[in-house]
Amino acid sequence: MKKFTKPVALSLAALTALAACVTGCGSSPAKADSITVGVANDIDSMDPNKTVSAGTREVLYNVYEGLVKPDSEGNLVPAVAESYEISDDQTTYTFKLRDGVKFHDGSEVTADDVVYSIERCADASDGNVLAPAFSSIKSVEAPDDRTVVVTLNEADGDFLPYLTTAIVPADNSDYENNPIGTGPYKFVSRSVGDSVVLQKFDDYWGDGTNGGNPAQIENVTVKAVTNPDTIITNLQGGSLDLFIHMTQDQTDQLDDSFTIAEGTMNLVQALYLNNSYEPFKDVRVRQALCYALDRQKIFDAVNSGKGTALGSAVYPAYQKYFMPELVDTYTTDTEKAKELLTEAGYPDGFEFTITVPSNYGPHVSTAQVLKEELADIGVTADIQGVEWETWLSDVYQNRDYEATVIGVDASALNAPALLGRYESTADNNFVNYNNSEYDETYEKALASSDDDEKTALYKQCETILSEDAASVYIQDLPDFVAMDSRVTGYQYYPLYVLDLSALKLTDTQ
Repeated sequence: MKKFTKPVALSLAALTALAACVTGCGSSPAKADSITVGVANDIDSMDPNKTVSAGTREVLYNVYEGLVKPDSEGNLVPAVAESYEISDDQTTYTFKLRDGVKFHDGSEVTADDVVYSIERCADASDGNVLAPAFSSIKSVEAPDDRTVVVTLNEADGDFLPYLTTAIVPADNSDYENNPIGTGPYKFVSRSVGDSVVLQKFDDYWGDGTNGGNPAQIENVTVKAVTNPDTIITNLQGGSLDLFIHMTQDQTDQLDDSFTIAEGTMNLVQALYLNNSYEPFKDVRVRQALCYALDRQKIFDAVNSGKGTALGSAVYPAYQKYFMPELVDTYTTDTEKAKELLTEAGYPDGFEFTITVPSNYGPHVSTAQVLKEELADIGVTADIQGVEWETWLSDVYQNRDYEATVIGVDASALNAPALLGRYESTADNNFVNYNNSEYDETYEKALASSDDDEKTALYKQCETILSEDAASVYIQDLPDFVAMDSRVTGYQYYPLYVLDLSALKLTDTQ
């Protein structure tokens, strides 16, 4: 089996049954210039402002672009904008738009479209997930046809990464059925619960030398395979040409007709605890679970011993903020764990449920190992497997759960994308964490305009999360991608991105 490893570096551093077709259903594209990419879950929304799934964001990366976009090295590069300037006081962001950037409907992007797109993101009443990040905006103006000025109420050196948010036409009223962006691929059709079909956008502005890479493959079908047990069969049978986010045990079942790419998943896998659930309100209980953790057993069970240990809410690709030393905050110590449980009033342990999305094999396997480890300290963990959509609604949105195993990624290349969810009033604080010291430290970090001070404060936030055992932090998972031998070019990014424009077919070059 051919393998290559792509290390991640950056400067800043989941139904095979056909469901109802939304639009454009027809015959499948010719195989010669087409591929089918397997993912673990269905798209939760084609509206870039409404999706909460990392798996959706990595697909929509190909359809939508912002004023800037991340590259594979973690740099933010101009996209719809050709250049930008940030004022010295970090309150004014001025963007010059590229000439001739077209939407997928053929219309040209205007400054008014950009203003509309940013204001739409900031509109919390419409359920836009990025609205909190845009709450600091004072005004968005277009002084001329090619200039957009975003003015903030206060200095914010972390704001630029949010402007990767999608630029969309101001006159589009149906994002679910008619998503229109400026990316290298345009939307063709969607079969809800099954797949999304994309096609190369011939009028894409990028030529590979000016910050944008055009698509190399004419047609791409992104297919949801929610039963992990069928992934290998689909690959070997030819119904899938590529599958992302696999385990090493899975890739080891494939023959030499597949190339395996290896990288890191760029997420924080943890046993996330609902801090409002009675046993987990007590810090001693949370700490006891941390002392029961033996990460190596999880590494061995999930990925043949591989994994990067984490001690807080930041993963290694964020080189500037990552603190590997926090892994040592808790070492495996069952006796210490039992002592803490006794102090907290649970000398005989307690029982709770780990709700885990059943389409993500690594998280299911991790929960199974955790169940065994927690039994050693008298704690009974029941595992409840649920469909991805159920997890999103019950756990993430409604916070109706006790504990879960999941991987949390970053939606933007800044520290708030990972640390902001622990602020007590944050809309995405699905663990219901509430710590006044953390809130104060985080707010100071946001307000600081001194980079060294800001970095130190963010690290202090990480330390608080670790010592307070906000969650039982486990690992950044290794990530394996299997490609049919005719597919080349897969690239790893420091956040969830499936860059289809980088893929090529060897028999069409």
